[in-house]
Amino acid sequence: MAQVQVQLSEEQLAHLRRLAAQRDVPLAEVIRKAIAALDGLAMEEAEIEKRKRALSVVGAFRSGLSDVAVEHDRYLAEIYAECKST
Repeated sequence: MAQVQVQLSEEQLAHLRRLAAQRDVPLAEVIRKAIAALDGLAMEEAEIEKRKRALSVVGAFRSGLSDVAVEHDRYLAEIYAECKST
């Protein structure tokens, strides 16, 4: 493991020490878990943004067909077959 030096306010350090004491773990473990949680949150936010972008196009296009919800597999198969033949 790598060592780093970080400057914290007295309040931040006191808070981290209280958390470590409450959990009966070393201060370094509290910091590592906080970083892991932050990383997980960032990944979750990225996933939410991807879903928002994907959902933003729902209903934006019209096929002119009235049975797409029922026949989507057949239409996709036809499109894939056309792509393979070109």
